[in-house]
Amino acid sequence: MSIHGYTKFRSVGFISTRIAGTDGVSLEIDKWATVLERNRFECFYFSGENDRKPDKCTLIEEAHFMHPEVLEITKACFGQRNRPREITKKIHRLREHLKREIYKFVHRFDIDLIIAENVLAIPLNIPLALALVEFIAENGFPTIAHHHDFAWERDRFLVNGVEDYLGFAFPPRQPTVQHVVINSIASQQLSYRKGVSNTIIPNVYDFASPPGPMVNCSEELRVEIGLGEEELFILQPTRVVPRKWIERSLEIVSMMHLENPSLIISHSAEDEGDIYNRRIWEYARRLGINLISIEHLVGNQKGEQQNGPHKFSIGDVYQCADLITYPSGYEGFGNAFLEAIYYRKPIVVNRYSIYIADIEPKGFDVITIEGFVTEETIAKINEVLENEERRERMVETNYRLGTRYFSYEVLERSLLNLVDMLEIQCEGRHREV
Repeated sequence: MSIHGYTKFRSVGFISTRIAGTDGVSLEIDKWATVLERNRFECFYFSGENDRKPDKCTLIEEAHFMHPEVLEITKACFGQRNRPREITKKIHRLREHLKREIYKFVHRFDIDLIIAENVLAIPLNIPLALALVEFIAENGFPTIAHHHDFAWERDRFLVNGVEDYLGFAFPPRQPTVQHVVINSIASQQLSYRKGVSNTIIPNVYDFASPPGPMVNCSEELRVEIGLGEEELFILQPTRVVPRKWIERSLEIVSMMHLENPSLIISHSAEDEGDIYNRRIWEYARRLGINLISIEHLVGNQKGEQQNGPHKFSIGDVYQCADLITYPSGYEGFGNAFLEAIYYRKPIVVNRYSIYIADIEPKGFDVITIEGFVTEETIAKINEVLENEERRERMVETNYRLGTRYFSYEVLERSLLNLVDMLEIQCEGRHREV
């Protein structure tokens, strides 16, 4: 244990349940870390699954929301009003274990600032959140709590036996915690429900560094998935979960009357069970659509190897796409929207609430639907796909607006300002870790 005063923060510790793959939280961690590192911070990672450099990571199995004991807790705590006493004991046993590991993590890497990534927002790992809040309280530790989605935004968490824990940690009210949300509706709700001031930092993309010219991966990927050279590559760049409304994407493909109607899905269905996944495959079969899952081929970087098969980056997949479908019923913000804009692809978007509030007013030129697909929708898609001049005007307008409103530079200004505020707030204090 060492005691030292606050000077300029230099070591940042990201804490989350999972920091790996291409889910939205992991992608935003990458972006935040990139911005911090180019400003001379060093970033370290604490989670239950991690694909960062091992010498910068602390990997604790019980931090993962899919750990068997954590899954047992989650199952017992939601969908009913009371929790068994044995579950309470298990929660606190894991809380103590995880808190010890957080202490070790902070000590090992001499962490100055913690960034809690969604772990204090959505209750997928209750013991980890309790452990982190207690650690912050015991040390007055400077923390940025980056919230992507809250418990009150998910029906599955509305009936529960852990209101005491939700009030304590999701999110917490601690004087050394600065709260960040990703949209204006979440900001309003957090202030209203918790009386917590917060900063809005939307999801971002590195628009200052445009994608390079398309590498010759298109033919390779098409061969891999059995798609002909002249056939449309229509991409659903999301996980297979109910709120993505993938039925609408299948209906779009069906109504386009293609010779070989196909929909390519880039991400997995593993996070929320298999029922919706089976429903989508059955619906595709009924509509006569070739549904192609490529999640086993997609990695963070081109050429990654994982259990054998060659990996394409998500950027490679976007570069190959002719049209992006994004008909989500709900999104915390919309990573896939920004990715489509960055790779200059036409996109079909359902007007979900955050899109209406925070994205649409910026003036993006996209094809929108109101929860269902019409012949007018298909006519607009065909116009964009068949008219190169119209398509180029659309994607260039969108790229310019993305640069203005959702770039790394937007993130940089807000994030560094929060760090400065915490440095000033904690100046002169001492902590023991």
